[in-house]
Amino acid sequence: MVANERPDIREASRMEGKDLFRQCALTRSERVTGDLIRFVAGPGDTIYPDLTHKLPGRGVWITADRESISAAVKARAFARSLKRKVEVSEDLPGLVERQLTQRVVEALALANKAGLVVCGFDKINTRLERERIATLVHGADAARDGCDKLDRKYTAIAADRGFKPIIIDILTIDEIGLAMGRSNVVHAALTPGGAAKRFVGEAERLARYRRGIAPPVTAKAASGEAKVGSP
Repeated sequence: MVANERPDIREASRMEGKDLFRQCALTRSERVTGDLIRFVAGPGDTIYPDLTHKLPGRGVWITADRESISAAVKARAFARSLKRKVEVSEDLPGLVERQLTQRVVEALALANKAGLVVCGFDKINTRLERERIATLVHGADAARDGCDKLDRKYTAIAADRGFKPIIIDILTIDEIGLAMGRSNVVHAALTPGGAAKRFVGEAERLARYRRGIAPPVTAKAASGEAKVGSP
């Protein structure tokens, strides 16, 4: 994710038709589309989230966290943006979170089908020493003792070998099991690959939705060099 963009980069992206920036209908601040969620009016003029930015119709863009979407529902930001009456569920923030969670589960399932996932404390503990582990995954409701042991070893190996450790604990044990097609999966590890990167990106999107999105970069802050962080 690009943390800072120079104004000239922003203008160039618009001229090229990339549409990297949109305005939040609630706050009126501009953000990169990765920091927003698009909504459209579907059948019955009901507002639906468009997480892939592909549904037809005029989009309403809201900052991609639960607090902002809750505020948008209360402020009637969707009707104001579309300039007509629309139906908005009070549970819209919950619907978005469930859909984001499902995308994380599906991404983990795809990584498993690609042969990139190892499950179980002992297997992961052994693999950490033998090969590169891109991401550790723990159930959000897992006992901390086992998680901490793997985390310490993984972090130490990452520091020694010069790569950034990524630890994800955003899914429950049941949700991880659903992705893996088996029950009681407490710990998992992903080896490097495109499917692993997608999983990390989807997990980070859900995490930011839950914890909140940072304020948009100001023109003053944007005058520095562009910085790129983890997905």
